[in-house]
Amino acid sequence: MILLMTNPLRSAANSGRLEAAFAGLDFIVAVDFYINETTRLANIILPTPSAAEQENYEFGLYHLSVRNIAKWSSVAVPPPAGAKLAWEVLLRLGAIFMGAHGMPTKDIDDLVFRQVAAAAVKEGGHWQGLTVEEIAAKCAGAAGPERVIDFLIRVGSYGDGFGRRPEGLTLAKVRAAPHGIDLGPLQPRLPEVINTASGRIELAPAPIVADLPRLKRRMRDRPGSLLLIGRRNLRTSNSFMHNLPALVKGPNPCTLQISPHDARRLGLAAGRAARITSRAGSAVAPIEITPDLMPGVVSLPHGWGHDADGSHLTIARRHAGVNANALTDDRAYDQASGTAVLFGTPVAIAPA
Repeated sequence: MILLMTNPLRSAANSGRLEAAFAGLDFIVAVDFYINETTRLANIILPTPSAAEQENYEFGLYHLSVRNIAKWSSVAVPPPAGAKLAWEVLLRLGAIFMGAHGMPTKDIDDLVFRQVAAAAVKEGGHWQGLTVEEIAAKCAGAAGPERVIDFLIRVGSYGDGFGRRPEGLTLAKVRAAPHGIDLGPLQPRLPEVINTASGRIELAPAPIVADLPRLKRRMRDRPGSLLLIGRRNLRTSNSFMHNLPALVKGPNPCTLQISPHDARRLGLAAGRAARITSRAGSAVAPIEITPDLMPGVVSLPHGWGHDADGSHLTIARRHAGVNANALTDDRAYDQASGTAVLFGTPVAIAPA
């Protein structure tokens, strides 16, 4: 098992059963700078600098933006002397599975880059006559993600096409704009990407509509039952954020939220504790009564439960919270889609 900056024993369903499975693995490699609830089981941990210590192209967040933006982020603080950057660690791991573990890092990086370039050239794109040899020659001197990002910018819709459109973007131009470059509003693309038979967004596809009678029966046959859903607080939405003092200060965000109606019915009082039990497991959490939840629904936040022996998350252990995924049922699947059911876990609740 290879883990890449993740904590599945707190982020995946039925963490008790999953931990037993992890403990039975032959070998675990973790690429991480935390010894968390999952990496404590690793045979070897390969630490990398934090995000603040590595350059990066702002990619993931701009998938959620409303304008076209290009931005390169420089390091906020220098990485420790001699530290291997994340891309170097991942490249060396990849080389083992490519049968190239004996090659120098530069040679492996060149090999991977040429494969990426060859795939783009094969697909065609905006630029006629572009070859892998030209791309490799004009990206010489760079390495790792920096070289790949420069290549992708230059062959993209706003790129310079390796000199074919001189006014276009290169990574050098993006880096020269410390606050990024605003390329304007998003362009309509739905007609290009919708691949349904009708050519439309099908809001009521047949498999979903056919499943409605079963859904109605399920809702009818569960009178008075409680369903557990998750939530993500803005400052603590992922488990790694719980080890940062500035993000966990203030009131405890890891509470069992419940409606006033259900609190009265079950004899629960705000600030006291409740035991939540599902098919997968049981947990105890402090109670927060809120009108934000409808009767029949309770909520625990994602990613908490930092009280495992062997974890070195010093700050997070002081704010351990409750592991909601000790309750999530790993056997629950949506019948229509086959997707795992991670929200709406049936639970029983009583004063603890």
